[in-house]
Parts: sequence; C-alpha cells; structure tokens
Amino acid sequence: MGGRVLAEGLSFTHFAELIQIEDPLKRAFYEVECLRGNWSVRELKRQIASLYYERSGLSKNKKKLSQMTQAKAEPLAPKQIIRDPYVFDFLEIKSKEVMGESRIEDALLDKLQDFLLELGHGFCFEARQKRLLIGGEHFFVDLVFYHRILKCHVLIELKADDFKHEHLGQLNTYVNWYRKHEAAPGDNPPIGILLCTKKNHALVEYALAGMDNRLFVSKYQLELPKKDAIRRFLEEQIWDKGSEKERTSG
Repeated sequence: MGGRVLAEGLSFTHFAELIQIEDPLKRAFYEVECLRGNWSVRELKRQIASLYYERSGLSKNKKKLSQMTQAKAEPLAPKQIIRDPYVFDFLEIKSKEVMGESRIEDALLDKLQDFLLELGHGFCFEARQKRLLIGGEHFFVDLVFYHRILKCHVLIELKADDFKHEHLGQLNTYVNWYRKHEAAPGDNPPIGILLCTKKNHALVEYALAGMDNRLFVSKYQLELPKKDAIRRFLEEQIWDKGSEKERTSG
C-alpha cells in the first residue's frame, strides 16, 4: 500500500503496532482493514489478537466476514485522531526562525494539501479567520475544518509561542458559539485544537479540568524529529508491548 495513503490514515502508534507483524501479506491485510474501518489502535490490537487474518483466510465468504467485522469494530475517537505533535516540515522553515502566527497560517494554507495530510484522514478545509459575532463584538477563528468521519467541525487556534491557560478560554468560547450556531442536524459537538510550540503538560491538565467541550492541546514543530528520537519511540512501544504480554501470561 502507498506510503502516502498510510501516512494520511494511520497514526504513529498504529505503525508501531503494525511493524511487529513479520509476514508482509498479513501486515498489508491489517493495514487495509484498519484504513477501511478507521480503527483505533485498541481495535487493531483486538483484531490481531482475535486472529482476524487467519479467520479470513479460512472463511468461505470473506466479504461477509469483513462486513461483519467492520460493523462491530470500534471506530476512531477524537483523542485518537488528534495528533501530538504535528510536524510542519513541508513549510521548510527552521525552528529558530521566528515567525508570527499569521505568517505561519499563510504558509500552511499555501501548502494546504501537505497540511491536510499532516492533520490526518478525514479533515476537510472550510474557512480561515472565520468571523464570529458575539455580543456585538467580532472574533476570528484561525482555521475551521469539518471532519467527515467524526461528523463535526474542528476549530484550530494557532499560537506562535508556549501554551498559556488563557488560550483555552478563547478556544472554548469559539467552540461554544459553533455548537450553538453552526452545528447542522446530525452533527456531533465541535472539537477545538490549540496548536502551540511548547506545552506544560501539568498546566494543560489543570486548564482542561472541568471543561465539557472536546478540547485538545497539541504541540507543533517545524522540523522532523531526529532519527534517534523516532527509534527511541518505536523501541519504547515494542518494550511496552512485551511487558504487557508478560503481565498477561504471568
């Protein structure tokens, strides 16, 4: 399967699970089914453990088995679709080059296709600097998308500095307005994503506590992580997998 399709539809954690499958045909099978069903990582693990590939090989009606499996599968949840961090290396901007938020926004929309690929599967661009009228005052949402799998609007606020708790208050206001004025029949509640260059995880945790809306804080970086960092991540995933198996068998 093409690398671009996989990169668009699967998260890094999906890849960490899939690379442990040694048989190329079996791995490709789960890649296809995972993309078709928009599976969560937990669902991917569950299907592998249930020997779905082997059962499919033995089944006389593979199409029906696939339909039944996909119908019962757990789909992706918002927290599994929202990435952290996002990597905007396609902008070809060095991290040390200081840029204002509007310039980064311009650069992202100039390369909208690459931006959508980095956001992940299902994002559809809708508006930039969407104007909201609240109590006689005008406010502007940086970027608005619609997610066709989650069936909801996704509002993105882009900050060119570290996370601050007041940023969430601003985003929460926009999400509340969108839920009341823009949601169509059948839509799920909107999601808000705050993109910042750094985040204090403890501060984020306390800032999000008590908020009813689906809000997420993600770091973004302008350069790809170093190969050593990627290798460490994959090693940690494999180690965690091995530890989990030991606990289960113990």
